[in-house]
Amino acid sequence: MTTQELKKLEENLWSSANRLRATGGIKSADYAVPVLGIIFLRFADNKYSLYEKQIIKEFEESKNTIDPLPVEKIALRICGFYLGEKSRYDYLLNLSDSNSIAKAIKEAMEDVESWQDEKFQDILPKDNYYAIEKEDKTILPELLKTFSDIPKDASGDVFGKIYEYFLGKFALSEGQKGGEFFTPTSVVRFIVEVIEPYSGKIFDPACGSGGMFVQSANFLDKTKHKREDIYVCGQENETSTVKLAKMNLLVNNLRGEIKKANSYEENPFESKNKFNYVMANPPFNIKGVKEATVKDDNRFNFYGLPKNKGKKDDKITDANYLWISLFATSLNETGKAGFVMPNSASDARNSEYEIRKKIVDSGIVDCMVTIPSNMFYTVTLPATLWFFDKSKIKTPREDKILFIDARNIFKQIDRAHREWTSEHIQNLSTIVNLYHGSDEKYKKNIQNYTTNLKTSIKELEPILNEYKSFYDELVNKIEEKNLELNYTTNLEEINELIKAIKEQNQSLQEKLKPRLKKLKLTKQVKELDSKLEVCEEKIKEINYWDENISWLQTNFPEAKYQDVVGLCKVASRVDYIDEHDYSLNAGRYVGVVLEEENITKEDFKQKILNLNDELNVLNKDATELETAISQNIKKIFNEVK
Repeated sequence: MTTQELKKLEENLWSSANRLRATGGIKSADYAVPVLGIIFLRFADNKYSLYEKQIIKEFEESKNTIDPLPVEKIALRICGFYLGEKSRYDYLLNLSDSNSIAKAIKEAMEDVESWQDEKFQDILPKDNYYAIEKEDKTILPELLKTFSDIPKDASGDVFGKIYEYFLGKFALSEGQKGGEFFTPTSVVRFIVEVIEPYSGKIFDPACGSGGMFVQSANFLDKTKHKREDIYVCGQENETSTVKLAKMNLLVNNLRGEIKKANSYEENPFESKNKFNYVMANPPFNIKGVKEATVKDDNRFNFYGLPKNKGKKDDKITDANYLWISLFATSLNETGKAGFVMPNSASDARNSEYEIRKKIVDSGIVDCMVTIPSNMFYTVTLPATLWFFDKSKIKTPREDKILFIDARNIFKQIDRAHREWTSEHIQNLSTIVNLYHGSDEKYKKNIQNYTTNLKTSIKELEPILNEYKSFYDELVNKIEEKNLELNYTTNLEEINELIKAIKEQNQSLQEKLKPRLKKLKLTKQVKELDSKLEVCEEKIKEINYWDENISWLQTNFPEAKYQDVVGLCKVASRVDYIDEHDYSLNAGRYVGVVLEEENITKEDFKQKILNLNDELNVLNKDATELETAISQNIKKIFNEVK
């Protein structure tokens, strides 16, 4: 299944499922988990069908052995699931209206779980379906029918992407609450691209629905590595979200564990110095964590506690730096971390300043990336991505930090939300890659963009030919009716061609609109418009790939890292200690480009000062001139007297 086919399938599935929800008057919060459960059933059935012949064959062969194995055990070993007859998707799909579909789905879920390991028990939705059936009996059968549109040969990664797509849609519709279990995919993908988790243990102590783990798996697929090379460990305090995360692991065929735990109070994975990678989007600015809970825990107190001196109450000032300490102390000696923090944490004062100072002095801070506002469902202000790398200690990078200001790089999804495109993610992570001394990603991106550019140009030619052919056909029809038409094209410059076509087309329609109606050619003109839009979209596509190539080659012309004003800067100890007093705010380092004149903020200040000096000189000259004129006037009047 191609990317475009998958995108269309996702959109169609969501449109159908959401329409059913709206028609039935069901709240999004009550609908999300049951729908994800049905996606899981469809996934399980597809996977079981893929291995069914092999399962039956081994079962038949086992009958003739001394110790025959039950079909359930064979299925679990080969497929990971055993599905009884009443757990099959087609059985549920073909139930008559007289049956309770909610009851049948619940029993199917119970059957699937009954054969799973203990860590995957009681994760599938069951009783949730009764509420939907009570509201509207037609919704569940229609939902089953909707998800039957997922092809029988759809692979596990297709289901993983569909599951993630629906998680994102439900999170978006739930707003603040949705953001508690889902981190926008583009942000997660960037974190993964920077950290590059090829193998080892990955830890997320605020894992939500498991998005960090899923994108790590997708990264391994893209880079031709094996999912089996990573083992994921997640902690989550919300029971319902734990279930979503466990389902996510099953759908995405990921090895690992998700445990219900309050990360401030519990340490089920004994995380100190244990993990190769830490990735997280913890809750921001949590107040009220009791000092007694964390003061003797070396996961949190290693760099100090965020509690201001002189405060008598047993409360941590702000939990942001508890999380930062937890991420740092959970890494092994070569571990890497990438996580989200509010911008305020980059400059926090008092006890937070002291903790940040120790962390910076330890040499593990590798990169700081300020991201645009409105990227999250729960936070409207810009956030910052922090990256730790313990392997850079005792290397030339130990006393350096890369700062990237990406606040102006985004795609607007709707009025209130933004995201990074795949190319934004690749381009920004290329900066980090170049800083680390590798040009591999840079060259690969240029190659991919160039290939896409060439493909788009080739695809444009038949589109233009079709447009020209249709246009000529319309012209001939009009000329047959003795209408005058004057139209010329220049095929040498594609953009100029489209512009000319559009202008001529609009002019043609305005002049001939009354007569076209009489000739019944309005339909053909509309079709001409439609074909022109296709041309314009392809031109936009060509320009898009060209812009991405230009962005990389303009900013990094030698395929080597260099500081770019307004975008990125590598800061030394002199920069971040002596000049900026341990601030980790990227905006303080990279400078600002004033777009109209393409100069930095500092250059702009100097320009204003220079202009002010010129003004002072002019004022002085004007004063002298005024004095001279006054004296001359007096002299003239004296002579007249």
